[in-house]
Amino acid sequence: MVLESGARFSVVGEAGDGATALAMAVSMRPDVVVADIHLPGEDGIAIAGRILALRPATKIVFLSSDADLALVRRALETGGKAYLLKENAGQDLIRAIEAALKDGVYLCPEIAAALLKDYRQQGINSVAEAPGPAPLSERELEVLRYVAEGLRNKEIADRLEISPKSVETYRSRLLKKLGYASTAELVRHAIREGLVKA
Repeated sequence: MVLESGARFSVVGEAGDGATALAMAVSMRPDVVVADIHLPGEDGIAIAGRILALRPATKIVFLSSDADLALVRRALETGGKAYLLKENAGQDLIRAIEAALKDGVYLCPEIAAALLKDYRQQGINSVAEAPGPAPLSERELEVLRYVAEGLRNKEIADRLEISPKSVETYRSRLLKKLGYASTAELVRHAIREGLVKA
């Protein structure tokens, strides 16, 4: 009723299950398929994927009563151009179809707000969980200090009474732990941390 109330769109078919929807989409070649997530038999998202595999030019608009963000993401990843809740049908459906026809994306305000909140929360969690640089051992700090002072591997080895090969191993470990690629960066780090004077 919403779509046929205007002059721009016409409904060319209706299907009550996924298999019928797929067959009609292939035979009737509609510009847009408005699909429910929950259909008898195969779910609407899977059917949409099969429609797009056969008719890539078809735009899929999901109209559902389900606000589960996992389903929303799956629907969009499958190739859906819009997702809106049935309670928001009406002008939102018109906007969603118009956006899809322009190869845009449309989300109803409730879904958009929920996705944004989830995205922000994931960002906060990833920052909170992101590990900092691994702490340096006393020996690593000693090697770092001597490297920053400009000593060569053999000189450092003599002072610490270890082999030059061990010093090279410590250098490599320091670069890896601190996330640097050069000795110059190690020197700057040591100065910044107050291990040596600039």
